[in-house]
Amino acid sequence: MTLAERALERLQSWPDLSAGRASCGTGRALRSAHSEIVHFHSGRDVDLHLTVPAIQRIHADLRGSTAVRLIPGSRWVTIRLDCDTDVDLLMSLVSVALKAHLAEAPGTGPSPVTCNFHRVTLVPRDEPDER
Repeated sequence: MTLAERALERLQSWPDLSAGRASCGTGRALRSAHSEIVHFHSGRDVDLHLTVPAIQRIHADLRGSTAVRLIPGSRWVTIRLDCDTDVDLLMSLVSVALKAHLAEAPGTGPSPVTCNFHRVTLVPRDEPDER
């Protein structure tokens, strides 16, 4: 089981999320009552709909993570799941995203924008030397 599959399985048990096909056409999505929150595009790549205010609030922390990729102006962040810690980070950020979407009254935020899939290139982290 890939890290993304494990994360998806864990998140599907959350009562505020329901599973379906990602609106971008690639992979699975989890959505709240308000909007799509997470897209699982591969065994490692996940897009998370955080909202602009949430990204601005925790921007320094996001930039400090080697697992997170930001695209200026996007309401989504891309997370590369390379280890269990990255899955834990995703779980925490999904919680932030759910709260951010609750704070936005329906219809008051910017119109939905597609996720970051095909807008970001992820380069694998260097593997440690095994000598």
